[in-house]
Amino acid sequence: MNQNLQKLFSIAQKKEKFGIGLMSGTSLDGLDIALCRFTGSGLKTQFSLIKFITTPYQEPFKKEVQSIFARRDADLEKVCLLNAFIGNFHAELVLQALAEWGIQPEEVDFIASHGQTIYHAPKRLHKKAGYPNATLQIGDGDHVAVKTGILTISDFRQKHIAAGGEGAPLALYGDVLLGSKAEENRILLNIGGIANLTFLPADGNADKILCTDIGPGNTMIDAACRRYFNLPYDEDSKIAFAGNVNEALLNVLLAGAFFKEQAPKTTGPELFNLNYLDEALKQSGTTNLSAEDIICTLSAFTAQSIAGFILQHIKADDIRVFTSGGGARNIYIINYLKKALPNTIIQNTSALGIDPDAKEAILFALLGNEALCGESLKIGSNPAVLMGKFSFPV
Repeated sequence: MNQNLQKLFSIAQKKEKFGIGLMSGTSLDGLDIALCRFTGSGLKTQFSLIKFITTPYQEPFKKEVQSIFARRDADLEKVCLLNAFIGNFHAELVLQALAEWGIQPEEVDFIASHGQTIYHAPKRLHKKAGYPNATLQIGDGDHVAVKTGILTISDFRQKHIAAGGEGAPLALYGDVLLGSKAEENRILLNIGGIANLTFLPADGNADKILCTDIGPGNTMIDAACRRYFNLPYDEDSKIAFAGNVNEALLNVLLAGAFFKEQAPKTTGPELFNLNYLDEALKQSGTTNLSAEDIICTLSAFTAQSIAGFILQHIKADDIRVFTSGGGARNIYIINYLKKALPNTIIQNTSALGIDPDAKEAILFALLGNEALCGESLKIGSNPAVLMGKFSFPV
């Protein structure tokens, strides 16, 4: 038997595994690195977060990715070069983290790498006859594996699409395994660049579980902060609190076709971007609006799209919402949600023993563990698949 396959077989059989989950989101804040311990798989999974770090990206790297991110006219050579570069770069960051933690690479059984999304194209967005759902993440897994010397599992979204899904949100699988609780209706709400949620019903009925993108999370707020204030984001919601919601603009933002489409659905910055804002400013006759009012209204847009979806689509009482992602620290958004959902308890996922900043990286580590030793889960109408491609160090 091939030596790599023998090693893969031995890792899969281990009762306890140590895996690293890597997540780099559309906000390009940095690389989340979560070292986790796993025993079991599927609904019997037990995990603990051993170490976690977010290594911030420097501006030159952000600009390189932004030059091809969500762009139909992206430079193909730059895409090719960054595919290899990001794989090596993420590997370097992993090795740095391990050195800082005093952990040797050979102590880690696997890396589960999300890569860097540069374009998400579900059919509902591209609308090109004859073409399927599609998505593209770069940061090649072979480069990660060779540089770190650690088995790497990557490119998780392609199997989901091949099996009939849209490639997102993959949080569904991890949320069901880690977040379900009998006799408690729960929503796990992630507010990253895009906002998505998983509804976990108290009765455990898999047909009632819903996982979907809702609309923009931080992506439009961050883009507007860069445009109007040369800031990467609205720290502590200071700009939002300095402005006022413009109802005319908010109503146009909320009138987009995406919000009328049936869930589950996916979206991305390919739709929710500054062009979407500019068109809404024109339609609402608010092109002279102050920058503070724009940021405030965009913050309300994110919060209202979340609250409106929950009120319209989640038919359950006594719901507890657990937040994660950068938006979980956005004071304006969380305050808005508490007012809009007065009968709902809203906490971040630390209440579940899950670091809200680490949650997505943990989920990809969990998907890596499932790829090694799990079985396909059938959850409602979602594809019953195990995801991820294996890259060996040698």
